[in-house]
Amino acid sequence: MKLTSFMPAHELHYFTLLLVTGLYTPVRGEITSLDAGNIDDILNNAGVALVNFYADWCRFSQMLHPIFEEASNVVREEYPEASEVVFARVDCDQHTDIAQRYRISKYPTLKLFRNGMMMKREYRGQRSVTAIADFIRQQKVDPISEIQNLEEISKIDRTRRTIIGYFEQKNSDNYHTYEKVANILRDDCTFMAAFGEVSKPERFSGDNIIYKPIGESAPDMVYLGSLTNFDLAYAWAQDKCVPLVREITFENGEELTEEGIPFLILFHQNGDTDSLEKFQHEVARQLISEKGSINFLHADCDKFRHPLLHIQKTPADCPVIAIDSFRHMYVFPEFSDLSVPGKLRQFVLDLHSGKLHREFHHGPDPTDSTPGQQEENSSPPESSFQKLAPSDSRYTILRDRDEL
Repeated sequence: MKLTSFMPAHELHYFTLLLVTGLYTPVRGEITSLDAGNIDDILNNAGVALVNFYADWCRFSQMLHPIFEEASNVVREEYPEASEVVFARVDCDQHTDIAQRYRISKYPTLKLFRNGMMMKREYRGQRSVTAIADFIRQQKVDPISEIQNLEEISKIDRTRRTIIGYFEQKNSDNYHTYEKVANILRDDCTFMAAFGEVSKPERFSGDNIIYKPIGESAPDMVYLGSLTNFDLAYAWAQDKCVPLVREITFENGEELTEEGIPFLILFHQNGDTDSLEKFQHEVARQLISEKGSINFLHADCDKFRHPLLHIQKTPADCPVIAIDSFRHMYVFPEFSDLSVPGKLRQFVLDLHSGKLHREFHHGPDPTDSTPGQQEENSSPPESSFQKLAPSDSRYTILRDRDEL
């Protein structure tokens, strides 16, 4: 039987490519090598840049090199303008300063940049020519839907966060700022725009941008800053598009885990919006100062049954609040205590101080124990979400975390 009878020709090509990576001499790809002297200039002038952070000794990096170069050739044929799409690479052994600047913790890491700004979501897809080329094509799709009639606004999906811009002209500084913001936040919000006569009824005070939150009855919010000030516009849109409490899924679990900070998670039933709203309210009220030291997340009980089992819970017990420190999991005593002033905050502070860890191993701290109480050694459940971290079957991991 011929191999091509059950494997398409283009798949055979890339399969063969992988098998002979060590012997294959690829067609010369237009890969730009970045160093301290050129990185800012090249990335700042690139509409989209995909940068491969690698080490020559890493076997996964070696396997990726010919695929990355072939993908750059494919993309270059579709986007021939040099600054439109840039494929670049950084030898992290030679340029440790750049690796530290972008917090590279594994090889190879493929990071996406837009006009010099590093995107939060790196490329984590299949390492094939087709997949990488498709990823770039997706990044080149305009994230802004043009409104042809204002009646369309009444039909927008109110289960998604939406930002709408009203502009007199498409070719204007105001719109170019909006376009830049939309490209960066394309995965977090739906972006729409209206122009000219269509937008005129909404431009009574000039070009403007509004935010429509989730929920049919949620009131619109208007951007009051300068439309040509990118930093202000981006900060405003990011605050609206990226919620304080994010949902964790199997699709974004690796990304969230790699941020390297513990999780405070609400496990709730999919339709239980009341518990989620209470959790969001208390996180904003009690824990806003802890943003950056802990990730506030919510998860579907049914999808994440396994982590619940780790803490001896089932979906029937939801809503449940827990911390995963990437070493252990700790359960908040009662969901009904959520609104007790300061209790959720103290739960998080007890993680940072090590109290949760101590008490799980040795019983309550002496100050919390009754006189003569016998301490009992116990062990907290092991981390469940650590298993979503980048796998050593795909990456060379550079360091281990040391959480509580």
